[in-house]
Order: sequence, then structure tokens, then C-alpha cells
Amino acid sequence: MIRQQKTIAREVTLSGRGLHTGEDVTMTLRPAEPDTGIRFVRVDLDPPVEIVADVTSIPADAEAVRNTTLYADDVCIHTVEHVLATLRALQVDNVVVALDGPEPPEPPAGGYGDYVTLLREAGEVNQGHPVEVYRIDRPVTYTDGDVEIVAVPGDGLRLSFTIDYANPAIGTQHRAVVLTPEVYEKEIAPARTFVLREDVDRLRELGMIRGGSLETALVYDGDTVMSAEAPRFPDECVRHKLLDLIGDLALLGVPVEGHIHAVKSGHRSHIAFVRRLREAWLKARRNAAATKAGTWDIHLIQQIMPHRYPFLLVDRIVHLEDRKRVVGIKNVTVNEPFFPGHFPGHPIMPAVLIVEAMAQTGGVLLLNTVDDPSRYLVYFTRIDKAKFRRPVLPGDQLRFELELVSLRRGICTMKGQAFVEDALAAEAELSSVIVPR
Repeated sequence: MIRQQKTIAREVTLSGRGLHTGEDVTMTLRPAEPDTGIRFVRVDLDPPVEIVADVTSIPADAEAVRNTTLYADDVCIHTVEHVLATLRALQVDNVVVALDGPEPPEPPAGGYGDYVTLLREAGEVNQGHPVEVYRIDRPVTYTDGDVEIVAVPGDGLRLSFTIDYANPAIGTQHRAVVLTPEVYEKEIAPARTFVLREDVDRLRELGMIRGGSLETALVYDGDTVMSAEAPRFPDECVRHKLLDLIGDLALLGVPVEGHIHAVKSGHRSHIAFVRRLREAWLKARRNAAATKAGTWDIHLIQQIMPHRYPFLLVDRIVHLEDRKRVVGIKNVTVNEPFFPGHFPGHPIMPAVLIVEAMAQTGGVLLLNTVDDPSRYLVYFTRIDKAKFRRPVLPGDQLRFELELVSLRRGICTMKGQAFVEDALAAEAELSSVIVPR
């Protein structure tokens, strides 16, 4: 499914203590421009230091122990995985995460439902630019002893995780989900981090879990669960491991579609796997036709529009402002199937097809107002004030500019113009309706 990039509608803030550093910190999420991605900024430093949420921000020799840390020279930000998981699961593509300390704050109630609430309060804004997605087209694997992570092609993002602990209260747990914002909010975000009691002292000697407590974490001592609140799910541990995996996968830099299955993995193996995934993604990217940032190429258009040869009459969308405006391109060549008959020896693009191409451009804007465009069609209901100013000939490039006048209950009115270079070729007011296929 193709969707637009999103950012948050307004700035929001959360304060608390870092899980591992134990330092008090305030985190501010700020809207960001299209194609920014997720960026962390240490605003407590002078000058502030920005670190991109990307696997390339982790040195090859960095050791991931119990968390994921990003680096920029001698500056680091610890435990980014929980924020990243929430941003990725809620489909926030562009955001600046400003911190006045070295680690995001842990929600006081444990789990990461407060992160979800924060983003819901911030709201979301569609940004017009298409989301680049890595659709896994061939298996990608990582193994290390009994640790295994495998990615295979599939629709959407399906994640499955298996853990196996000698601790009797944890034991073997397995969970599989198809990741959506709703599934994350209800089934994954509430899951708290966990630790074995025998590891607590050693981790604190390493300078870790200094901000952890029985209010925010599960501590397993034999078959006893030490926490202020009983487990929220019988398999809360594997749910938290899924959360960690979602956050670490965000370090690819783009959303992933496919089925990823992890067995007994942790942050170190996740990072190694994401490095392999990145190699496969970059290879697929090199093999694909280059697309200018912010444009919807023909492959994306075909995932939105149902039309096909010889009736798909828009080649590229160069600007899309959500629920407001769209600009599309149609390259008119002498090979168009209508030219031999319209007219022999004097080829002119039929006026009705100029209007159809204009309407298809508007259809991209209209279908982007629904969650799954592939389930809908756009029907013409009315054409008003159509005027044709000049003929459109082979070799011309038509530029369609449409503005949304009204959209109520799936019924839409747009004003459209068609230009060849800077000359107005045609204009019309178009009304249409969205209907299920």
C-alpha cells in the first residue's frame, strides 16, 4: 500500500528518567520537513549535535548490550529503540527528537503506551511526498549459533519472534503480529522491559539500568515475578522483544514490507541483520529506475490508480499537497494509440482525453484521502466550464494543476488546468465520487 509521508502536527514534550543512565531528561518531538526521516538532537550540548536514526550511525565495532545506541564521534544517545518503534509503528516518517540528555525518558508506568499517547496528542500531517518502502523481494538471513533472523517476501509487515529462557517464569514464548498502528498500541506498546534478577548487579556495575525500577520493569527471580504490577500479558516478554525488533528495524531508514521471523535475537543481532537488510535494499534501489525525491513515479501511480494501457494517461505526480492540490505530468508522444485515427496526417490529442488525463491526476489526490486506495475507484459525476485553448500535439508535455474545491462524504469537486509549457491548453471543473471496487 502506498501512502504519503507524515510528520506530527505540533510539538510535544515528555520528561522522565533514562532507563540505563538514570539521568533526568526532557524529550521534545518536533515536526520535520518531507524526506527528513527521524533525527535525534542533543540540545544540551553547545553546539547541539544531530544524529540520524540510521544503522550507519552505529560504528561497526560498537557493542550493543541491552539497548541500541547511536553515535556521532564522541557523542551518543542511548536506548533509542523504544522511541523508534513507536514512531515507525504509528507511521511517523519525519520528526526531530530533541533531548536535553543522553537518553530518552522512560514512561513512568512502564511500557510505551505514553509514547503512543504523546504522538496521538501531537496529531499527524500528510506531507504529499510518497513514502519509500523496501519490499523484500528475496530472503535475507542472519544466523549466529542458535540466534536466527530471516526476512522473506510478504504483504505488509508481519513479525514473529520466539524466545527461550531457562527461567521457568519466562520459558519459551512465541508471538506473531501483522504490524499496524492499532496492533502496536494495544498488543505491543504496553509490554515492559524485563531482566533476570541474577543479571541486575552485573548490569548496574556496567553503568546500566540505573533508571529502572519495579514500577517500570519486570524482574524475574526464579519462578517469581518482581514488579509493582503483575504481568500485563502471559507472554509480555516476547511482546517487548517484538517492540525492540520494530525499533531496531527502523534504523534501516525506510519502512519494510515482508515477513521477518526472529529466534532468540537481541539488539546486537538485530543491528547485524539490519546491516544485511540495508545492503539488499540499496542493491534493489540501484536496480530500480531512479525517482526524483518527492515525486510519484509510474510504479507508484499504478499502485493507486486502476487504469492501465492504453488508458493510463498520467506519467508522474510532481507535487501533492494533501487534500488541497496536485500537479501531474503527461508526456504526449507520436506513439499514442489515438493519433492514427485522430487525425490521419494531422495528429491532435482528443479534448476528451485531455480532460480524462486531468481527472486521473485529480484521482491520485482523491484516492490519497482513503486508507487503502486499491479498494476504491473514482467515478466522474460532472464536468463543468470545460474550455480548450490550444491543440495538444505529439512532443508536447502536459502539466495538470488541480485544486480541491470541496470534499464531503467521498464526493469531490476540483478546478483543473492543463498547460503546455506556460500556455494554458485546457481547463475544467470536475466532480467525482469515490466508490468501493
